[in-house]
Amino acid sequence: MEVSVFNIKGEDTGRKVVLADSVFGIEPNDHAIYLDVKRYLAAQRQGTAKSKERSEMSGSTRKLGRQKGGGGARRGDINSPVLVGGARVFGPRPRNYSIKLNKKVKALARRSALSYKVQEGAFMVVEDFSFDAPKTKSFLEVANSLKVADKKSLFVLPGSDINVYLSARNVPNAKVAIASDIHTYGILDAGVMVVTEKALEAIETVLTK
Repeated sequence: MEVSVFNIKGEDTGRKVVLADSVFGIEPNDHAIYLDVKRYLAAQRQGTAKSKERSEMSGSTRKLGRQKGGGGARRGDINSPVLVGGARVFGPRPRNYSIKLNKKVKALARRSALSYKVQEGAFMVVEDFSFDAPKTKSFLEVANSLKVADKKSLFVLPGSDINVYLSARNVPNAKVAIASDIHTYGILDAGVMVVTEKALEAIETVLTK
């Protein structure tokens, strides 16, 4: 499949690039996408929640009332979970929420997400660009020229570019990512993807291994 290449002024350069069918033209696998998004969101959880159980409380262990005849539960000491300020039964403990996923499934999920973006017409290829200095105004000019300023956009670069990253940092609906770091959730979350020519080559290299 061929797509046009634009410059940062939003003008069609007249050149076209061929998208690899093995990356951008496959039949999307929804289940692979589901698994990879689930893995990504699980990895965002800190898993540091912790509450005290009965054995961890520092209150007195003296029994508060007699065993029978009190008209209520045999709650024992002041650390009982049924009392205000007492322990918690089966409370949360620190844990690791990460999910392991086969490398091939993760690659399939990314290829599926990219194929969806191409099918939806939410995928643009632009000439490689950079800024001399970090300026939000410069980035907004590019976004406006490409007509993506009012959309949730993901700009994909071939490598780290601090000036472009800092220029986009204050733009609420725009994100900048490196080609090797893009993930399924980020692709699907974006309303439109803007990929530079070298970044496109990097994506195809990574996902056709």
